[in-house]
Amino acid sequence: MQQRKKSALKHVCLWAVTATLFVAGNHQVQASCLTLQRDNTTIAAANYNKTNRPLKGERLFTSKAVEKEIARIKKMLKNPKLAWMFENCFPNTLDTTVHYRKVDGKDDTFIYTGDIHAMWLRDSAGQVFPYVQFANGDPELKAMIKGVLSNYVKLIRIDPYANAFNDGPGKSEWMSDITDMKPELHERKWEIDSLCYPIRLAYEYWKVTGDASAFNEDFADMIEIIVKTFKEQQRKEGKGPYHFLRKTDRQLDTVNNDGYGNPVKPVGLIVSTFRPSDDATTFQFLIPSNFFAVTSLREAAEILTKVNRNVSLAQDCTDLAQEVEEALKKYAIYDHPKYGKIYAYEVDGFGNQYLMDDANMPSLLSLPFMRAMGANDPIYQNTRRFVWSQDNPYFFKGKAGEGIGGPHIGYDMPWPMSILSKAFTSQDDEEIKACVKMLMDTDADTGFIHESFHKDDPAKFTRAWFAWQNSLFGQLIVELVNEGKVDLLNSIE
Repeated sequence: MQQRKKSALKHVCLWAVTATLFVAGNHQVQASCLTLQRDNTTIAAANYNKTNRPLKGERLFTSKAVEKEIARIKKMLKNPKLAWMFENCFPNTLDTTVHYRKVDGKDDTFIYTGDIHAMWLRDSAGQVFPYVQFANGDPELKAMIKGVLSNYVKLIRIDPYANAFNDGPGKSEWMSDITDMKPELHERKWEIDSLCYPIRLAYEYWKVTGDASAFNEDFADMIEIIVKTFKEQQRKEGKGPYHFLRKTDRQLDTVNNDGYGNPVKPVGLIVSTFRPSDDATTFQFLIPSNFFAVTSLREAAEILTKVNRNVSLAQDCTDLAQEVEEALKKYAIYDHPKYGKIYAYEVDGFGNQYLMDDANMPSLLSLPFMRAMGANDPIYQNTRRFVWSQDNPYFFKGKAGEGIGGPHIGYDMPWPMSILSKAFTSQDDEEIKACVKMLMDTDADTGFIHESFHKDDPAKFTRAWFAWQNSLFGQLIVELVNEGKVDLLNSIE
């Protein structure tokens, strides 16, 4: 995300002293639900019998099906802290970020990302994705998710190059950015994944519910805009219409070469000027996001074929996916002297490759979770060993935990999102168990998952209210229970 504002935490925790913990650059964050004595770094134990959710009357959205699932899983979890964290985290998006309403008689949902009251296309899709599985048993939840999909159509029509939007025309702190800003935009950083995540959510909604009513001509029009934007950013006919400059002291918050970024050779891949972290790319063919685009285009083609009967547009999606996939085979792979063939994080088509990984999804580590490839893919497995090692410049390991971070926060700050990615893509029960325990041990007894934490001291963290991470944690626990791994979870001490 961008430089984060101080979190108000009004909807997060209602029962304890609030204390300012950490300042990393401009990231001043707050933690509540604990008593701190920073002079001797002692943190009092949290009350695991008392939820950190908002009071029932203050929750923004309630799903009976989700509440039933929380009760079911809590009864199965013997570790009191794990049960407490699950109850706090899983409904956090619904409790604190969902703004559902009817607009012109249609479902419409605006999702805050948490401590920033704007809707990121990426974050919002990730936030509500774990609830889709319960939509058939809860008409109100189903309508809410359908409202998110409806909102995507409107937002992408306004500007497919924007990553985050206001709830209608409003004021953004980034209106002075040198790009084609509009009143509806919160930020205009071009990221491939911003257009992939809405397709991912739409496809999951369709597969789970069978409801085709969300996939009308407006949906097809959105896909046509997405395909057009992707083709523009293949840069076969010049630099394309998008450029971005910002007056800032953060190098990766602006773009060189008059806002067009480092040169790329048009080889079929798609430029992503920014990463999912909202940091500027170095080499603009961002490999995880290009893999994500291939998957998303094929999912869109399936919907267009079976629901919309728009064979022509479906073929455009399929053809573009095939072209990008072929280019990935040619340009995304690096023969590492230690790990063998691995995927690079970024390339430029000229032969330059950036070997690293960033925690934000899509990442190289998360590719199977994003449905971009199977976990047994041999190049992925080599890549996985590379990114979860100190050969990855953004892998940090310390006394409190380990994981992948990124330049958005900087040195020594792993992101729980990388630990979640590792757990979601793991085929090793002990590895999964270690990931869940690490997530529990690095919450600073707040009961929530943070954006990042210091590798030696989890009390130093960024973003106390980051709903996407909380949703992901809840999704992981639900999946593990449904996979029959309750004993594994209950073995955590």
